[in-house]
Amino acid sequence: MDIFLPIMVVGGVGLFFGVGLAIASKTLKVFIDPNISRVQEILPNANCGACGLPGCAAFAKAVVEGRAQPGGCIPGGEKVAVNIGDILGVSAIAADPMKAVVHCRGGKREAMDRSIYNGIRDCHAATLTGNGSKVCPDGCLGLGSCVKACLFDAITVNQNGLAVVNHEKCCGCGKCVAACPRKVISLIPSVHKVYLACSNHDKGRLVRRYCTVGCTACTVCAKATLSGAIAIENNLPVLDYSTEEIFIIAHAKCPAKCYMDLVKGRPKANIDTKCVGCGKCAEVCPMKNVITGTPGQRHVINKDRCIGCGNCLNNCASRAISLWGGLGYDAVERNKRQRNTSTG
Repeated sequence: MDIFLPIMVVGGVGLFFGVGLAIASKTLKVFIDPNISRVQEILPNANCGACGLPGCAAFAKAVVEGRAQPGGCIPGGEKVAVNIGDILGVSAIAADPMKAVVHCRGGKREAMDRSIYNGIRDCHAATLTGNGSKVCPDGCLGLGSCVKACLFDAITVNQNGLAVVNHEKCCGCGKCVAACPRKVISLIPSVHKVYLACSNHDKGRLVRRYCTVGCTACTVCAKATLSGAIAIENNLPVLDYSTEEIFIIAHAKCPAKCYMDLVKGRPKANIDTKCVGCGKCAEVCPMKNVITGTPGQRHVINKDRCIGCGNCLNNCASRAISLWGGLGYDAVERNKRQRNTSTG
């Protein structure tokens, strides 16, 4: 009898707490939408923060609750956006893909140093220590702060001391942009292939004293770009990527070669036998003596000097010009396809 009393007491206490926990689990239960875990499973889970939230778990919760767009995952791109849309039963459009570019070509061989930096291998530390070792106040320091910030191994520092982006790996998350103390890196739309590889705001001969590839604010690129998509601000060209301008002419005309073209091989224009010799192609060609010919007769193109801008193609009334090889570009045809897609 003495042994049963403690057993009954312990059993009663256990029963009491068991019933209490059962009641609490029902009344205090927090509902977790199963779609949150389903969304999180298809995310890259890089926790890069490109969506503007602390991590992938926070993004999954926000998108299910309607506080974030299904296409907000930058690294995931269109595939993840569509999968999230399928889970939630909504239409999803991914943001236009972006890529990081480095606005500097002045490495050890091209740009002068004013001192030797032996401190911490970090651009922020070098900036705090006399604003770095370069004479150029705006050039890449090449100490790899962007490399450390990149979660996708898309940036390296080459032997010339310059940050280089691997655009096959870059997802446009912007981590490197935030990590660069000199703001040498920015994001541009992936569809564009030409960008300015300089961040210097000095002008003229002063630039030439310390960098052989620096922009001198000569304004040649802006004048050559008839669309007006390049403006000079604070002695530096600013490219308007919201336009249909492809900036090939600016790249070809820049006397300092400050522009970079990510296309390895541009197409070359060719004039076929339908040419009536009107000469319109020669008039719109931005390069001198590239298109020659006698009025009324078939014209010819010097393919060694053709830059593949497409001006001649889009202004040929007889449609006698085509672009051969490389990456073709036909603004007229592209606009037609866009209109057909939107109306179809």
